[in-house]
Formats: sequence, structure tokens, C-alpha cells
Amino acid sequence: MKKLIAAILFVLFASPVWAAATPREVAIGPGQQVWFQEDHTVPMVAITIALPAGSAYDPANKPGLAAFAAYMFNEGAGDLSSEQYQAALANKAIQLTITPDRDYLLLSVSTLSSNAVEAFRLLALALQHPHMDADAVERVRAQMLQSLLTDAQDPQDVALDRFYEVYFGTHPYAHNISGTTAGLNAITQEDLKAFARTHWVKTGVKISVAGDIGATALTALLKTTFDPLSAAAPAPVPAFVHNRAGGVTVIAMDVPQPTAIFGLPGMLRADPAYLAGYVANYIVGGGDFSSRLTDEVRTKRGLTYGISTSFGDYRRAGYVIGQVATRRESMSQSLDVIRATLTNYAAHGPTQAELNDAKTYLTGSYPLAFSSNAGISAQLNTFQRAGLPIEYVTSRNARINALTLEDVRRAAARLFNLKDMTVVIGGTIVVASTHRKPSRKPLSHS
Repeated sequence: MKKLIAAILFVLFASPVWAAATPREVAIGPGQQVWFQEDHTVPMVAITIALPAGSAYDPANKPGLAAFAAYMFNEGAGDLSSEQYQAALANKAIQLTITPDRDYLLLSVSTLSSNAVEAFRLLALALQHPHMDADAVERVRAQMLQSLLTDAQDPQDVALDRFYEVYFGTHPYAHNISGTTAGLNAITQEDLKAFARTHWVKTGVKISVAGDIGATALTALLKTTFDPLSAAAPAPVPAFVHNRAGGVTVIAMDVPQPTAIFGLPGMLRADPAYLAGYVANYIVGGGDFSSRLTDEVRTKRGLTYGISTSFGDYRRAGYVIGQVATRRESMSQSLDVIRATLTNYAAHGPTQAELNDAKTYLTGSYPLAFSSNAGISAQLNTFQRAGLPIEYVTSRNARINALTLEDVRRAAARLFNLKDMTVVIGGTIVVASTHRKPSRKPLSHS
């Protein structure tokens, strides 16, 4: 069924409209990258902005600062109070989404083209003249602290947060994007203002725009929005070097269904073998119900409803991360099956049939990312953040189709070396052979 869907998608989108979806670069100033796809089909404009303001820039003693500042973005700016700023967005049906990540702060805006000038005006106000008022600071702080309390009850969130701590160690990627209770309580109003001044900057910004606007008008709006910002770039995040042995950490929680997060070293986006690794991961765990892990853990043994892996890449670190949730009594068996499946895959790689199916699906479904202005803007920005050339948008499928079976087998052997696998389990497990709870034994390097 999945192959049939992919084939249908390929036929539907292998059209002149898709072939013409070729973005161009717009020059607005040094250190600022803008990709633009002009399309007047519908009167909408979508904008995605990535600022060098992710959690990797948090001070060691104040984790959560970048996210805290991000959530203050729409809490008043210029001559507008928090209520007035949000009302201005709502009155023009301008959708603003704020997403703090480890490398970047992502701002996504969707608006009617007739309201594009107002959308950029509001963006410029928040970027250039954020308020960071004391009452809003305390309200957002309280919301973030409550979110941490909620997350602490979820085995998946607990396991994921601890996984990053264990896997990344002392690197800035290690701490929770949302920070810690102590970190959030230590952040001051001046900390937030200073972070915005030094990280909401124009040098290093990645901007993608798609929709019903011309290049001349867009250039003028972008320059008005970004020219006044500081040109001083934040110090680069240090490179991450994985030099730790794998192991298992169990975080005891009284939940009926523990979650295990498992991960392995991956590849940086600039690695020549990256696409082969991406396809290798898709076959073993990224392909939902068609993956090997799903077949072995779910279909054949009924140990879980779902298991998946994803190919992650930050600017300074690549990794493969997976997760599985199952009953207490089934976790040990599930992990055994995962290890056996990955070991076999590393030794033998995929079959030609698996590679052919993966290529069909990955290339056939690719155009779906470009089915709306918001999707186009988001996808272009993803490629920008990865440091890819603009021509990659149209060459990506050909690059995947050019991969050989040997390319993907080499990547599988390189990626799925289990001595490097880190496992973190949120929830108490039962070892079936003895029916005893294991001790909570951390990794030797944690």
C-alpha cells in the first residue's frame, strides 16, 4: 500500500507546476540568507525566520534563557503592550508560531498578502524593540515552571531529557531546551533583554519566504525589518565529539508503560555519506510501519504499538535517535530485539528491494512538503539551516536515486555499531527472567 501511495504521489507531483518550484536567493545584506519562492496562486505569504538564538547559547548556570526570551517575543514591543501586540496579530489574522530549538529560534508567520506589510511591521517591532516587561516576565516564567512539572510526570519526556544529558555530556546541547527550575528562577529581566540584543541579530539569520509577493516589495520589507538589528554574530557553538561508551540508564517511575530512548552517533549534514545514512535509517526505523524495527518488534512479536528512529542533525552534531514504549515486563525483550535487529542490519545492510521501496517513497512523497506556501517556507528554511545549496531543492530526489546498494550498506555498517548505543529508560522495568526490578544504575560517563 505504501509503495502504491508513493507511486501515485510521484505521478501527481511530477508536473510542470512542481518542476517550476525553484526558489531564488534575495540579497538584503551581509551574513543574511534569504530564499524566496514567488507564487501568486493564492493571496497568502508564509515567512520562516531562523535566528542564532537556540538553547545551545544558554549560560551554563541559566539553562532555559533562550526559550524564555523566545516566549517573550509576542509579549509587547515598541508602542504596543502585550495585549495590544497579540490583538494586532489577531485583528489581521496573522499567525505567528514561536519555536525555540537547540541551534535556532524559529519564527513562522502566515498572513494574507494584503496584510504582509503589517506582519513585517509587527515582526520588526518585536525584533528591534522587545519590552520584556516585569509582569509578563513573571507570567511566562510561571508557565514554563508549570510545564516542567508536567513534563516530569511523562516517561517519554523524562527519558528524552536525560538522554540528551547522558549523550551530550558537558556540551551545550545536553540541557533541556526549556531549562530547569533553578535555571528559570535565576533568569532576570535584564538577562532576557541582553539575550535578545545579542542573539536576535541579522548576522547568521536564515529567512525563507513563499507566496503572493514580489521580490522588490519583499526586499524592502526585509531590509526595514532586519537592517536595524545588530551585525555582531554570537560566538559559534563548539563542535561535539562523541567519545563515550554506550550503556543503559533507568529512571525509576511508577508508570505502567516505560519509554526507552536510544541513540547512536550520526552524521553531520556536510558529510558526503549523509544521504546514504538518511536512507539507511529510513529502512531500519524511519519508515513507520514499513521499517525493519516495526516488523521485528511490533508485527512479529507484538511488544509495542510503535517504534521509530529518526536521523537528527544539529549544526555541530549528528545523531540517530529512536524510541519505543512497552509494558514493564516487555522492555528488556524489546531492547534485545532492537539490538539484534540493528546488529544484523549493520552486518548485512538492506536488500535491493528495501532500497528500491525506500527510494520510491522518499522521492514520491517529497513534493508534499511543497504543497502550500507554509510548507514551502518551512522546507526551504530546513535546507538553509542545514547549510545546503539552493539547488538542492530540485536535485534532492536525483541524489537519492543515485545511491547504490553498496552506499547504503556502508552507511548502515557505520551508523549502527551497538557499542556506541546509549539507552535511557523512563519508568521502572521488570526483568522477565527474575521478575525483579533492576537497580537504577547510571552510565559510567553520566
